[in-house]
Amino acid sequence: MKMDAELLHSPVVGLAEEEEADTSDWNLPLAFMKKRHSEKIEGSKALAQSWRMKDRMKTVSVALVLCLNVGVDPPDVVKTSPCARLECWIDPLSMSPQKALETIGANLQKQYENWQPRARYKQSLDPTVDEVKKLCTSLRRNAKEERVLFHYNGHGVPRPTVNGEIWVFNKNYTQYIPLSIYDLQTWMGSPSIFVYDCSNAGIIVKSFKQFALQREQELEVAAINPNHPLAQMPLPPSMKNCIQLAACEASELLPMNPDLPADLFTSCLTTPIKVALRWFCMQKSAKLVPGVTLDLIEKIPGRLNDRRTPLGELNWIFTAITDTIAWNVLPRDLFQKLFRQDLLVASLFRNFLLAERIMRSYNCTPVSSPRLPPTYMHAMWQAWDLAVDICLSQLPTIIEEGTAFRHSPFFAEQLTAFQVWLTMGVENRNPPEQLPIVLQVLLSQVHRLRALDLLGRFLDLGPWAVSLALSVGIFPYVLKLLQSSARELRPLLVFIWAKILAVDSSCQADLVKDNGHKYFLSVLADPYMPAEHRTMAVFILAVIVNSYNIGQEACLQGNLIAICLEQLNDPHPLLRQWVAICLGRIWQNFDSARWCGVRDSAHEKLYSLLSDPIPEVRCAAVFALGTFVGNSAERTDHSTTIDHNVAMMLAQLINDGSPIVRKELVVALSHLVVQYESNFCTVALQFMEEEKNYAVPSPAISTEPGNQSQVRESPARMRSVSSYTNIRAATTTRNLNKSLQNLNLSEEGGSVAFSPGNLSTSSSASSTLGSPDNDEYILSFETIDKMRRVSSYSSLNSLIGVSFNSVYTQIWRVLLHLAADPFPEVSDLAMKVLNSIAYKATMNARPQKISGSLTQSAPASPTSKGTHIHQAGGSPPMPSASSSSLTNEVPKPPARELPPARPPYTPPFSGQAPHSHQFQRHRKMFDKGPDQTADDSDEPGGHRNFISTTMQTGLCDWSAKYFAQPVMKMPEEHDVESQVRKEREWRFLRNARVRRQSQRIMQRGITRLDDQIFINRNPGVPSVVKFHPFNPCIAVADKDSICFWDWEKGERLDYFYNGNPRYTRITAMEYLNGHDCSLLLTATDDGALRIWKNFADQKNPEMVTAWQGLSDMLPTTRGQSPRPHRNHRPTANPAAQARCPGEGLARRVSIYLDRSKQGGAGMVVDWEQETGLLMTSGDVRVIRIWDTDREMKVQDFPTGADSCVTSLSCDPHRSLIVAGLGDGSVRVYDRRMGPNECRIMTYREHGAWVVKAHLQKETEGRIISVSVNGDVRFFEPRMLDSVNVLQTVKGLTALDIHPQANLFACGSMNQFIAVYSSNGDVISNIKYYDGFMGQRIGAISCLAFHPYWVPSFCIKLVFLGARRFVCLSLVSWPNVCSSVRL
Repeated sequence: MKMDAELLHSPVVGLAEEEEADTSDWNLPLAFMKKRHSEKIEGSKALAQSWRMKDRMKTVSVALVLCLNVGVDPPDVVKTSPCARLECWIDPLSMSPQKALETIGANLQKQYENWQPRARYKQSLDPTVDEVKKLCTSLRRNAKEERVLFHYNGHGVPRPTVNGEIWVFNKNYTQYIPLSIYDLQTWMGSPSIFVYDCSNAGIIVKSFKQFALQREQELEVAAINPNHPLAQMPLPPSMKNCIQLAACEASELLPMNPDLPADLFTSCLTTPIKVALRWFCMQKSAKLVPGVTLDLIEKIPGRLNDRRTPLGELNWIFTAITDTIAWNVLPRDLFQKLFRQDLLVASLFRNFLLAERIMRSYNCTPVSSPRLPPTYMHAMWQAWDLAVDICLSQLPTIIEEGTAFRHSPFFAEQLTAFQVWLTMGVENRNPPEQLPIVLQVLLSQVHRLRALDLLGRFLDLGPWAVSLALSVGIFPYVLKLLQSSARELRPLLVFIWAKILAVDSSCQADLVKDNGHKYFLSVLADPYMPAEHRTMAVFILAVIVNSYNIGQEACLQGNLIAICLEQLNDPHPLLRQWVAICLGRIWQNFDSARWCGVRDSAHEKLYSLLSDPIPEVRCAAVFALGTFVGNSAERTDHSTTIDHNVAMMLAQLINDGSPIVRKELVVALSHLVVQYESNFCTVALQFMEEEKNYAVPSPAISTEPGNQSQVRESPARMRSVSSYTNIRAATTTRNLNKSLQNLNLSEEGGSVAFSPGNLSTSSSASSTLGSPDNDEYILSFETIDKMRRVSSYSSLNSLIGVSFNSVYTQIWRVLLHLAADPFPEVSDLAMKVLNSIAYKATMNARPQKISGSLTQSAPASPTSKGTHIHQAGGSPPMPSASSSSLTNEVPKPPARELPPARPPYTPPFSGQAPHSHQFQRHRKMFDKGPDQTADDSDEPGGHRNFISTTMQTGLCDWSAKYFAQPVMKMPEEHDVESQVRKEREWRFLRNARVRRQSQRIMQRGITRLDDQIFINRNPGVPSVVKFHPFNPCIAVADKDSICFWDWEKGERLDYFYNGNPRYTRITAMEYLNGHDCSLLLTATDDGALRIWKNFADQKNPEMVTAWQGLSDMLPTTRGQSPRPHRNHRPTANPAAQARCPGEGLARRVSIYLDRSKQGGAGMVVDWEQETGLLMTSGDVRVIRIWDTDREMKVQDFPTGADSCVTSLSCDPHRSLIVAGLGDGSVRVYDRRMGPNECRIMTYREHGAWVVKAHLQKETEGRIISVSVNGDVRFFEPRMLDSVNVLQTVKGLTALDIHPQANLFACGSMNQFIAVYSSNGDVISNIKYYDGFMGQRIGAISCLAFHPYWVPSFCIKLVFLGARRFVCLSLVSWPNVCSSVRL
């Protein structure tokens, strides 16, 4: 419940400031609050990954065009004196003009080769137009689709023209010849990069863009009109992928400072460190570094590519700083294009940032296309100046004295800044500036360990951080580090790679290509690695083999299966889970790996995980075994035997307490169905034939008088079988015949133990398939439920060891059972499988005839995807001519009558009824689905593909989200400043206040209890009531819905549908986690348990989980066990005898369909918050204990009685369970003992149905039990007889005992309520409603005490007469509130 403003200012909080919360609340475990309960089982939404360049390029050719005309100045430029003269650091006047030109060209080529040594370089010195054309077309032809660089130095020619022309020479060098940029574009093509080093270079950039736009328009005209003259000409190349770098704006001249080179722009682009150092020495700040001169700079030791030397370290720092500036300033896509797509382009743009900084100081603004935002004032340039300062300050002593070079603290300081950002930053903040620097630090062995640690912490912030790191360029760095053998890097690299692959699994190919998988195989096989790191390693390997055949092959050769099998039983649950997932993925559609697993007995070793205490591990094991049997390769007898063994082991999970396990079970079995499609088609037709044979018998056929009378008694009630609105709920006939538990499957062909055909004389009971006009058969929900009833699902415990010719029948029964699952998503998946096979079976078998019995099975070999059923061998069955129900339209079930006040049922999942499959509820069964066309009906392979390709649970992708989300971050509930923590503190303070107030009331004593504080109408007939222990909220359950009331305000808070079948009812409710985030458990008399959240708080209620708590519920009458009907006669027909074991069939059915009229106990539960255990029993012969943390059954205790259990109470401290039974006995069990010794005491003093048995939760707590006769008995658990007996009202219908005070309240059929103390003294008698015209209250159906508020108890009253009254009243002391519903 969220803490809103009203709650914050409530008196509770005001009081809480002076009080402390009870520490016991903090120690109580929470049930059903794991991630699998709170979030949808699906993977993360894939982030668009732009880091991997789709069009990664290389500059393969470089044209160096120098128009210098050494010794002759151009006419339009007036140079200063002195003037900048150096070209490529050479004075052209120091040698002959021709030699100077050649030397400058050679130097320029060497400078470019430092950045791209493998490119093809061509020089064109003082060229003509034809020479330029020949050069450009030649380079473009050789480069093909790669990039070509065109470098133009125009220092010896006039400035560019506004018409888009640059200048070259004629052959005799007597004239300047214009060269159009349009022609240059044509010759150079695309992609290209242009560098213009001349005055007014911005004019060229503008003209280039205009010509590029003109070309685009020409291309559009040619595309639209093929007859246009432009369409007949060669199409001009698009200039979209061209890059330009210009030395200055259109109106600017190049700097002429004699201390600078004439080609300052070119020098910045090709020799940045040299220019930067010279420029630094020319600034005023250089005076702070005495002894450093321009000549000394030329003597800096080292090489640019050796990071251990001063020059190499400066180059390294420069690269890191310029990368960082670009990454922080540019848009991500532009950064990727300019700084990550092409090595030479990246180098030129890094150096361009320096050019902008230096040339702007001389009033010259370099221009680029695409244009970059200004970066010359970025703060990181100060870090560069500091690094240069530190380096140059050492130069005099290094050169003159030979002292050792002290490395710059730059990288260590930047890592510290990054660490501060990680440690001190708020959650929503800008990305760290230092991220590109961290990548550069990975190149250094000195700082690598720290950098990896910080990088891992950054990646742990979430997928956004991983995407940022990938966009910076982390990938090649960490990929190369996998070649390192340093053990100290292993945990860090495994963590980083787990984060990367959790966000972008496409890296699997890169890992396999570079043999990176071997690194993680060695980590996984290392027994000295912590389990957490081995878990990440196996996750990485699971991603590598996921749907990637090359990865599967590589990991199989690396012995992955054997390594995984060794760690299946590791104590670390997440490791077990991912080992199983990894195994499931490596042999998914990869037969070599499957047979490797067979040789290593992998499937048998996986069986142990099917009973793992962690549901996710069980789910992963089911996934692995499902893909194990899901290979499409041809099957041998040996492989078929293995598949059968695996299938029968999986079938044992049919009643697993976790829905994610059962969902994965359906998918696993669907793989088997796909492999053995023809066999399952045979079984499906046999089941449909059996269902048809028992469709609508006449009551006159019955040999049992009891049957006839029961069937004819209420046809309307019988028809409710086909009129329920939720098929998931209408599925529990499996509980009708416990005698079937021991049925031998090899004998089932001769008998069918239960036929729903006896349910009704109306044809509305069921009709199998739809209209004969269509080619598609789709099983209706009613048909599948009825088919399951016919099959008389028997206990899977007896299946192991049976002959394999019945395996397909058993798996079909399992799927029928799962189609009836109380959790909607499980039943939906099972329905898809069943409908697909039904469609396939009826399509393929139409020309043939059904033969054989229910256990008959086709040969074991599977068919290929396009093979029809008759190709599998044998004579497949076909519906007989008498199967008229196969062609009858399914009648439209009558609409359910809802109470007037009931809101419409809104399914909690995906906005539609979860069982709908997007088919109309009452459509004909031959109709196609909504998206099918008429042509689809002739493609029998359609539904098979539907099963195999769309059947998945999302478990693996959901599990992978763990690695994508923060794992180092403190959980929100542990953060004392978090909203979640504050809300919990508030709730626990509220709880403490409620407990203290109840203690004060108990100390004062209770003298009377008769003031009415709340009465109101309930929408449905009440059957169960439950107080919330700390909120002023009451949950009131009717047959299939729950209503919530605020008993302080008298308001209805919520009312929603529970989802149970129409012929079942809610018989018990419990609040789970009542002290904190409350959940509501509902139990229905078909044995199903459902857990709900978001009720009574203005939200849509959501089902958290649901499972079959009891799978063998038996209908009983009060005080007796099921016995043969007194008019039952033995019959000579063994099949009929098997169909009606123990009693008249129709009588049992009528009991089952309307429990509320025969008074069975239904399902009773008791909840232990301290241990997370749920005790369940009812119309069964066992007490079953569920561990809600593990979501699995932990114990079954036989009750030792032939009657139902009517009440349960347990004490977690003494491990005792007390059960009241329908035969009047009270039995005590010690759950620490084995099943045969657990019953330690039996009291038989009551003579009738026990209404309530309560075990006081104290060290010496007594047992209090009450029967319908009104006798209240007190027992000491160690004594054989009762220690006290009290006689209360006769005709007891409801009773509750207060868990804290010595009070109990009795409700009677005689229309009054009596409240007694434990001494037998009457505290209050309640017979009338409050008011002047107070009416007499009616017969009491149920009542409940508030667990803490002693004077409050709730009575639910049901009036039956000429008019129906349903009233809910709350009686307390001393307040009054009342209302009545007529």
